[in-house]
Amino acid sequence: MANIGGNFENVSDNIQQNNILEVFNNGYFENIQNIVVARDEVPMVGLQEAPRCEIEVNYNQFGANPPPEMNPVEDYFVQNNENSGSPLLYNPSSPQNSPGSESSTNAKPDHMNRASDLLMAVSIGAGLNKNKIIEQAVEAMEELFKLAIMGEPLWQHNGNGGMETLNGFQYLREFGSFDATMEQIMRMVEVGEPQCFLSSDCNCNFDQDVPSSFSKLNFEPLNIETSRETAFVEMNPMNIVQLLMDTKQWATTFYSIVSRTTLLGVILENVDGSYNGVLQVMSAEFHQRTPLIPARQCYFARYCKKHTNGTWGVVDVSLENLFPYPQVQFRRRPSGCVIQEVGNRGSKVTWIEHVEVDNRSLHPLFRPIVSSGFAFSAKRWIATINRHCQWLTTSTARTAPTTDGVLIPQEGRESLLKLAEKMTKNFFNNINSCSENVWSGLPQNFAAQGVRLRYGNILKVPGKPSGNIVIFTTSIQIPVPMEVLFDFLRHERTRNRWDLLSNQRHVRELVYVSNGENPKNRVSIMQVNSSPNKIEILYLQESYTDETGSYIVYAPMDIMAMSKILNGGNPKFVSILPSGFSIMPDKAPGQGDGAVGSILTLAFQSVDRLSNKEYMPQSTLKIIDAILSTTVASIKDAMLFGIR
Repeated sequence: MANIGGNFENVSDNIQQNNILEVFNNGYFENIQNIVVARDEVPMVGLQEAPRCEIEVNYNQFGANPPPEMNPVEDYFVQNNENSGSPLLYNPSSPQNSPGSESSTNAKPDHMNRASDLLMAVSIGAGLNKNKIIEQAVEAMEELFKLAIMGEPLWQHNGNGGMETLNGFQYLREFGSFDATMEQIMRMVEVGEPQCFLSSDCNCNFDQDVPSSFSKLNFEPLNIETSRETAFVEMNPMNIVQLLMDTKQWATTFYSIVSRTTLLGVILENVDGSYNGVLQVMSAEFHQRTPLIPARQCYFARYCKKHTNGTWGVVDVSLENLFPYPQVQFRRRPSGCVIQEVGNRGSKVTWIEHVEVDNRSLHPLFRPIVSSGFAFSAKRWIATINRHCQWLTTSTARTAPTTDGVLIPQEGRESLLKLAEKMTKNFFNNINSCSENVWSGLPQNFAAQGVRLRYGNILKVPGKPSGNIVIFTTSIQIPVPMEVLFDFLRHERTRNRWDLLSNQRHVRELVYVSNGENPKNRVSIMQVNSSPNKIEILYLQESYTDETGSYIVYAPMDIMAMSKILNGGNPKFVSILPSGFSIMPDKAPGQGDGAVGSILTLAFQSVDRLSNKEYMPQSTLKIIDAILSTTVASIKDAMLFGIR
């Protein structure tokens, strides 16, 4: 560890630059093409000879600027070229015209114009539109508080350990226009997907012979997802309110859920220096950690209110019914949280999610977990804010030696955690299906199934040809519990069973910083040795798990760069290319028969200087196919062997 955490200030810049450049140069796709030739006989040998497919570059030290963002690619990566023989990449068609496994995962471009439309309506409509928004926000706050305090029969538990979800009939009786005729008709409707319980703001379109009290609703076929979660959060109510009402803090804290947010306007300002009474209009995209689950975009009012007993409420409600837009795919009914102070240390938070969503383009692999409401549930929001609190505590804790006696200075600890946070944010941003990420698929004649790939930034290093960062991912179902798969992928002892660059090499966790009470939630430095005295790779890794999902994110690091970080260097100037895994349950707890298995999403980044936004050579496609198919096979073999 002394070689990593020691003081390298006397090492010349030229030596460090050459070291980083040499490592970086070995990471190009063209240097690992022999895996394609060797994979049939010795699948892992080729890639072993080309370690560090991703490496960070300290632009500040090189005197260079960070790489510019690439424009989104078109609907394809490659063009037919008679000299190259490269095929067109497969572009998944719409779910209406093809099997669900080949559904589109990108938001439609016309939805991106809705923000400006709504902003214009809010600003130009002046009094009339503002009054409508205020009225709807006040009604939404009243509904939120009722939903937070009411129990059965309005709320019901789904199986053992299942979520709390709304009873549709009871919800209508409490909040909707409901009479005996409507109840009789609704009891004749089969409950299935989409779950069509209605409220007074829904739109229904039934046959003309349906009684008028029912036909007024003009229903659209959107699935209803509801959930409620109550938990203790180690943060006082005022800080939670600020975290939710400040759009930058909100996006930063919930980066694993929120991919993009914009404050469109403020309808009501604060009057007492707090957020009490503040009403603002926002847009946001919500995602999961895979491109196979479409992102959810909507425009909503967020209203904050402090009640007489000191309880705070923050509620969201969509504005599509005030500003109609064709083909609405997602709406937030009154959703948000009620916050009560508990002593001097924390708060009791009751979180409610109540949304309408079009799930027709959902990939079949994720249909059970998403349609159940678990994937975007209130439980996930609570888990995320608790993770944020744990991270704050870890960042400010006094440094303590690990079990091996390794001591990281306080400033080094903070830099390491900041770099890990930057790495994980980058990973989540890279693999989601937000409108900025335009994904394509491998041609269907390749071995790896369900692959999605796209371009990231252009990576430039002084004195070297620039290269395109290629991001590629796939998802598979594995019939083992999440914790079993999580332990296998995160642990040093089993890394060389799935990591191509660590195969037949010794992996050791040099040092770690725990995040929270679960010792498996940690930031680690992994060392890969080809011999006792030769370090091949250093990995920065973050692993985290809770009941809603898990992730393992890692990135190769240069020894000198890691040394500077551990001595308090600024992680802002370290460009890092993370890869990793995201794990979700394959169904909600308590849903259906049988044990809960796992859905594993694998995502990798690498640098390719042979391709561009219009062309990707056949050799690159083969390497992507080989990396994914070999890694998937290794993980499946290990997991299936373990459960026999």
